[in-house]
Amino acid sequence: MNDTIAAISTAQGVGAIAIIRVSGPEAISIVQNIFSNEKLSNAPTHTIHYGFIQESGKNVDEVLVSVMRGPKTFTTEDTVEINCHGGISSTKKVLELVLVHGARMAEPGEFTKRAFLNGRLDLQQAEGVMDLISASTENARNLAMNQVCGEVSKKIKELREDTVSLLTQIEVNIDYPEYEENIEVTHQMLLMKLFDLKEKMLDLLSKSEDGQLLKTGIKTAILGLPNVGKSSLLNILLNEEKAIVTDIEGTTRDTIEGSILLNSLQFNLIDTAGIRQTNDLVESLGVEKSKKLIDTADFILFLVNNNKELTKQEVELLKRIKQKEYLIVVNKIDLESVISLQDVDKKHIVRMSVKEGIGLEELKQKMVQPFFETVIGKDLTYLTNARSIALLKKAYEKVKEVEKQIDGKVPVDMLALDIREIWNDLGEIIGETYEEELVDELFSRFCLGK
Repeated sequence: MNDTIAAISTAQGVGAIAIIRVSGPEAISIVQNIFSNEKLSNAPTHTIHYGFIQESGKNVDEVLVSVMRGPKTFTTEDTVEINCHGGISSTKKVLELVLVHGARMAEPGEFTKRAFLNGRLDLQQAEGVMDLISASTENARNLAMNQVCGEVSKKIKELREDTVSLLTQIEVNIDYPEYEENIEVTHQMLLMKLFDLKEKMLDLLSKSEDGQLLKTGIKTAILGLPNVGKSSLLNILLNEEKAIVTDIEGTTRDTIEGSILLNSLQFNLIDTAGIRQTNDLVESLGVEKSKKLIDTADFILFLVNNNKELTKQEVELLKRIKQKEYLIVVNKIDLESVISLQDVDKKHIVRMSVKEGIGLEELKQKMVQPFFETVIGKDLTYLTNARSIALLKKAYEKVKEVEKQIDGKVPVDMLALDIREIWNDLGEIIGETYEEELVDELFSRFCLGK
């Protein structure tokens, strides 16, 4: 990290302004070599300077240059940002001159990686930066900001403090058994401490799984027999003709997807093939795909016909979807009612005419209700990526394993190694312990210039 890196930090394309970011020990001197204002080298930190980027004495672009001296910068290094006109040609030309005069082209995510390696951000905060860039809803933005501000890291650090406190007591007992004033760590004491640790982990895990729904959206499968109105429901929710609608059974043979926002929740809608017995190979593959979605979906909209009794197949499907959050959408209420749903709680039923748009607002309200208490809570301090959640689950399982060993009367001093592994797993979440290859892979997912 002794070299100086540069990249375009704004989106590629034509715009009013583009920013070229330069970071490293030679950032200021490199930009001074191509900047008309000679005061840049001695400029105070966090100041903006007007002038021209020049090549061989000729003006290339009129710019504003921001000077930020380390360590009070994003990377903690000297950083210069050149604000130039946002044309593709001029932006690339300015970057080219910066590179010609000694900077190296930054790798994707390298600015944030330097912020992590220089201690300004921990790994959770760095991942929060990436989440903030990709956030598509207000809740997802709030989640990401809690990561960037270190609120999520605080929870992990508290778990690590509980673990290291326990570990320290055990090791003091081992190293200094002659001191009578030391508190003896017994199996009973360990079980009590581990129970508290496990409960805190479990609470964070359950909330974090909800947090993933805020970040990535709620996977919503639209299921039902052929010709119940699934594709029409997708179209009316999206307010566009996304799926082809005909009176011919089996028109939808594969999944069709789209997303909507309801009360800052993103629902990722999936229109599926009508579930029925068929000899058509392509359609049968779509039917099997629809059935598998029951297991992987977060939410299910199950469409049935108001003017028909439930078939045996629909009854079986209803039993399966009750393990999930679901709504039964009784379609075609403009026709005579024949269907019976006495065994289903009314809160899970919406009656509507998809064709006429009747009941659409009620449907939207009921789609949000199951997630309002659990997902749209006041506390948005969750882990939101698979890597962190997997590590926390790993630590949680190790706590349970230590409890089993205690039941098996394994000596306390032998448990210290397993407790240290729990501490290391928690440290890996925030980057206190990490492998270089993991860090390289993680930051490679960032966009160029961030």
